[in-house]
Amino acid sequence: MKVPLRRIGNSLGVLLPKTTLDAWGLSEGDALDLTERGLRPPSRGGFLHQELDELRRSISLAIVRRFTPREIRAQILANLHRWERQGVWGAAYEEWRDIAEGKDDGELFAAMLGRDDDAVRLRQSAPFVGLLPKEEVKKLNEEAAG
Repeated sequence: MKVPLRRIGNSLGVLLPKTTLDAWGLSEGDALDLTERGLRPPSRGGFLHQELDELRRSISLAIVRRFTPREIRAQILANLHRWERQGVWGAAYEEWRDIAEGKDDGELFAAMLGRDDDAVRLRQSAPFVGLLPKEEVKKLNEEAAG
């Protein structure tokens, strides 16, 4: 399809058919990528927020299936201690510390596997990394990517 250049104020521009924008999933206010090869919709790259949380949740589930609450708590506390010493401290880490120092397995599992806003927020700063083998994490990432 040929799209003519048009004068728009003091600039030149193009008008794209609404059907093209709809097919690209774009609407007013969205941006296009301009490269040497042309004008195109932005590459999606990465995961949507919901997909990313499902990946985090699947990693959490694999951990819960393989390790005891005591082992998970120990890893959480070890990571938090190391990150605090290194000056890397996120807002959710105090909450994770409270959960890890507590005795309520239900609270631990709710944070790791829940679908509520608090669990989703906490999983964004999950301090139980390092429990699963890298190969298994890679496999879960590949499965999530489709």
